[in-house]
Amino acid sequence: MSSTDTLTLLACQIEIPAMTTAAERDAHLVTSAAKIRAQLDTQNADLVVLPELSSIDYSRPAFECLDEIAEPLDGASFQCWRQVAQDCGVFISYSFARRDASGTYIAIAVVAPDGSLVGHYDKLHMCQYGASMEKEYFDRGDHVFTFKVKGFTLAPIICYDIRIPELCRTLTLQHSVDVILHCGAYYRDESFATWHAFTTTRALENQVFFLSLNRAGDTWGNSTFCWPWMDENIAPINFADTAEDFRFITLTLDRMDQVREDYTFLKDRLENYEAL
Repeated sequence: MSSTDTLTLLACQIEIPAMTTAAERDAHLVTSAAKIRAQLDTQNADLVVLPELSSIDYSRPAFECLDEIAEPLDGASFQCWRQVAQDCGVFISYSFARRDASGTYIAIAVVAPDGSLVGHYDKLHMCQYGASMEKEYFDRGDHVFTFKVKGFTLAPIICYDIRIPELCRTLTLQHSVDVILHCGAYYRDESFATWHAFTTTRALENQVFFLSLNRAGDTWGNSTFCWPWMDENIAPINFADTAEDFRFITLTLDRMDQVREDYTFLKDRLENYEAL
């Protein structure tokens, strides 16, 4: 692959209504799919990215109904997004409440343009402060997941995962990830103001492209995309404060390669810090 090849993301800060039934979930999926199709009618993309739990409401009332609205990997969300992926010729990263015999998980799955399931990631770190109550309803995952689109290596992480630096570091150093897809459900509680500082730091310290995607709504919003290097001349891409917002973002590997050549953070690491 040439370092000048490009990858275009369609990052979707979508609104997600309150829901407690599978019928409401499925109606929301139909509405969301129509919005994505409309965007892809205006411009081509290689990969569509949706926020954390893009299939259901993030709320205690919704989580109390997980017996009905949680899904298997091949459930309603997969069936919806595989059709869009096939019709539009794109990869789609979406998030849902996943349930199997082992437990219930906040999951991200990726479907390919041919309709196949590329793989999935279950959230590793459960958030339990502010407006979050995940430890009461969800189990933690046990693996990372990377995938390739046009030679770029990408990995999803979910919301609270960003505050544990070892995860992004492992994805960068052990899995050679170029793009981290950080999908969240960031409610405007006392931790909201600290979120973007973590986003900037994870992008710069790992020298990767970093999408941090929230849902839309009066108490959500403010998604951002960070480049591998940012300064007074290179700014992040900031989404709408609360409204739905769809952004096409094009990446080139030579941009990341140049940053790593100019700023040798990764090369200058010591081999062993535990021995100090």
